[in-house]
Amino acid sequence: MTDEVKETFVNASGGRRATGGGSAPPAPPAPAALAAKVRTLAPSMTRSMQRVAEAVAGDPAGCAALTVTGLAELTGTSEATVVRTARLLGYPGYRDLRLALAGLAAQQQSGRAPAITTDIAVDDPIADVVAKLAYDEQQTLADTAAGLDTVQLGAAVAALTAARRTDVYGIGASNLVAQDLTQKMLRIGLIAHAPGDPHLAVTNAVQLRAGDVALAITHSGSTGDVIEPLRVAFERGATTIAITGRPDSPVTQYADHVLTTSTARESELRPAAMSSRTSQLLVVDCLFVGVAQRTYEAAAPALAASYEALAHRHGALRAGAGDRRA
Repeated sequence: MTDEVKETFVNASGGRRATGGGSAPPAPPAPAALAAKVRTLAPSMTRSMQRVAEAVAGDPAGCAALTVTGLAELTGTSEATVVRTARLLGYPGYRDLRLALAGLAAQQQSGRAPAITTDIAVDDPIADVVAKLAYDEQQTLADTAAGLDTVQLGAAVAALTAARRTDVYGIGASNLVAQDLTQKMLRIGLIAHAPGDPHLAVTNAVQLRAGDVALAITHSGSTGDVIEPLRVAFERGATTIAITGRPDSPVTQYADHVLTTSTARESELRPAAMSSRTSQLLVVDCLFVGVAQRTYEAAAPALAASYEALAHRHGALRAGAGDRRA
């Protein structure tokens, strides 16, 4: 097999989705994030790719010593499968994956404190934890902003602005982001829903039609409970949007517009559900501000009215706090 074939990775695409411009590939994940990366992506892998991923996560030292042919033979797969798995895990090629495996093996053999995140150990002082997490959050936001396709973003903003109604789908941490967007839209007088129940999401999607918008939020891009209502909305003629960390994932097959978030570094106690939320919230805020700009004449009075309606509650809370201090 030639090097060209070994380094081939074909991204799947489909549906009526409009494709935007390319973006720079994300940096390879740190060695310590490999096990968490495997757990996050394994459900979306083929069984043969899962065997490769499980092998490298389970025995980094042993696999680091193998050639691409050796690892293919060990896992009963092909060289092309090994290379595809390496790329799916975030490495440009198998050579880069081997280097990460060697680094992970060296770290394990050094006896250093186990990592809570890719660069935070269990014995780090709390001040270091704050600094490192703040830096990581900043990097996640910077990476997302740099890779965000503004053409796709503008089209999504236009669709949300003109929508009769918007449904937003998300599960777990992504549902918190979905709720954030719908609450913002409601505050400026737009109709938006974020059903947390997967069955309700599908039954809501059945009611959508042309002129409506369905927006799916899923870091992996393979969450079935998010893909299903988006598919239904897509087939009903609604404009569909996906916010995902994987632009080649299954959810994009049913998305007219795809907004890509940073594939942030992951670890045992800071998995995708935490790291992805930061980048998802940035995209959601970009969408909301874009919509508010286009609907400013109506949005500004609506937002002021919502503040006024809640003002007495904030005043009561302040008074209560004063009574407790007295």
